[in-house]
Amino acid sequence: MSTSSRLLSLLSLLQTRRDWPGTVLATRLKISDRTVRRDIDRLREMGYSIQTTMGPDGGYRLDAGSELPPLLFDDEQALAVAIALQTAPAMGAGIEEAAIRALGTIRQIIPSRLRHRLDALKVTAIGPSADGVPRNISLDILVVLANSIRDRETLRFDYAHVGATITVDPGPAPPRRVEPHHLFTARGRWYLMGWDLGRDDWRLFRVDRIQPRTPPGPRFTPRTLPGGDLRDFVSARFKGSSANQWPCTGTVILHLPADRVLPFAGDGTVTAIDGHTCSLEAGAWSWAALAATIGRFDAPMEVVGPPELASAFAILAERFATTGQSAPA
Repeated sequence: MSTSSRLLSLLSLLQTRRDWPGTVLATRLKISDRTVRRDIDRLREMGYSIQTTMGPDGGYRLDAGSELPPLLFDDEQALAVAIALQTAPAMGAGIEEAAIRALGTIRQIIPSRLRHRLDALKVTAIGPSADGVPRNISLDILVVLANSIRDRETLRFDYAHVGATITVDPGPAPPRRVEPHHLFTARGRWYLMGWDLGRDDWRLFRVDRIQPRTPPGPRFTPRTLPGGDLRDFVSARFKGSSANQWPCTGTVILHLPADRVLPFAGDGTVTAIDGHTCSLEAGAWSWAALAATIGRFDAPMEVVGPPELASAFAILAERFATTGQSAPA
């Protein structure tokens, strides 16, 4: 084993646990204790902060240093970092350019076998992340989906609906057959968008409910996405519309400062009137849903329009009053 390979192996071991006895490192690397000490000194010269631990065995601990030394990733870590960098724009922290440059740096230095997997993982982040705990997603499944998109292979998979459990056992329901188009994140979840051959339409699938089947289906010629813009298309689907707009939109005046409304306005438009009031223009699936959404601000308000929104508030008020009267004392 060359010195450089041995140093990388030593560094990889140091990153996996807090303390390493020197004799254990020597045994794992099949070198002498003296060579371990020399290699530790070499890593220190490269900028790694490695502390010597006291005790019967004596050993070493990798700590955070004052400068950024070279980093070492295994395959899964490199792919995870690449995914995180692609979804960084959704954070809204102004780090898009830095994330792109960092992704390019990683791609340049990783081995070719891993570069092919990374290049397949094209992910688009749509909108800010939602609150709450995100679903666990299998990196292996993401790679399978990404490869199918890159290779233009029809996906065959079982799909669990809400409250159901994914199963790979053959059952009465045949697998979904989908021409995959894109992977994206939105509202704190991972989605696959593709043309569903069984429904003859575009569909969005939650990745945490997908269990791919093998072998994949035949190759396909990619279809053109309606409108040509992924973000507009996905936003429209989330709104239940073919266009990127809510079927019901209205405006109210809220007796709250604009800075208190803006963080919770979603895709609504907030306009300050003075230091104590603002207007909110928002949309929803229905007038009742819009009234309920605005009502959560728990503040006095006036409806600017349209009349359907005012009627929805009246219907909800009557409904809530009836519910309150029926509650046990």
